[in-house]
Amino acid sequence: MGAAVRLREDFSAGDLRFLAKQATDVSQARRLLALAAVRDGMSRAAAAAIGAMDRQTLCDWVHRFNAEGPAGLLNSKPPGPQPKLSLEQKLELRRIVESRPDPLTDGIVRWRCVDLRRIIKERFAVDLDEVSIGRILKQFTSARPVPRPRHLGQHPPTIAAADRNVLRASRTAGR
Repeated sequence: MGAAVRLREDFSAGDLRFLAKQATDVSQARRLLALAAVRDGMSRAAAAAIGAMDRQTLCDWVHRFNAEGPAGLLNSKPPGPQPKLSLEQKLELRRIVESRPDPLTDGIVRWRCVDLRRIIKERFAVDLDEVSIGRILKQFTSARPVPRPRHLGQHPPTIAAADRNVLRASRTAGR
């Protein structure tokens, strides 16, 4: 059986309870109260029960508290996967998209995700699926929603008259 992990000495049990009272994160407050119980001399098993954890988890939190202080008792979000394209590569992709394709060299008149996928694979040696490329494009486009196109033959007075006829028909149908 290993030796017990010592709790750092610069916080008293009262200090830990005061910090628990001031804490906005409930989990951090539970952990601080468990450490205050350890500081009061309570057994590790009993202190872990106060914090709703087992003894090994309490030991892990003691290590974090000793290294980082009360802020170390907050849950930290894991970093997640690294993006496949670096910032420089994304900026290069943005320049490619904004420059428009050349129909003679690229063989297309507008960029599609499948075309950009081929270019990304050729230039950066990264294979991205089309959905991921769409997400990247959405990040750096400032496109506004475009209204539906209007037929050039639309005549506003005729449309207004048709709307009045529909409104009149709906009123008489309700009688």
